[in-house]
Amino acid sequence: METFVWPVRVYYEDTDSGGVVYYANYLKFMERARTEWLRAHGFEQDELLRDQRVLFAVRSLSVDYHRPARFNDQLEVISQVATTGGASLTFAQTIQRAGSAEVLCSARIKVACIGASHFQPCRMPRELMREMIGDT
Repeated sequence: METFVWPVRVYYEDTDSGGVVYYANYLKFMERARTEWLRAHGFEQDELLRDQRVLFAVRSLSVDYHRPARFNDQLEVISQVATTGGASLTFAQTIQRAGSAEVLCSARIKVACIGASHFQPCRMPRELMREMIGDT
């Protein structure tokens, strides 16, 4: 499936007392990349909530930290849909230095589509599936 690349720069606020990116901030970078991936496909999360009454929530994740990123580093978050279900997408995401194949962090993140009124899993809207993964 398609690969989506989103650039991010490490700010001072992203680092810990040792001057490296705090481990939880890698997950924030990945979250932002998934939001930008949706946006690149023509979907805004606030519009999905308002018009389709659906939200996305992280169901599970597995993350590995390989090498540190530091203040002012330019990074790329690489996202790809690894598997799909009627009510979920599993992303394979990596963070690497811009212009390099050096992987700093990698994760598999399962995201569930949930109904806004009951917070239970529900099928993704058909137009969303069709646009994002070619499913009809």
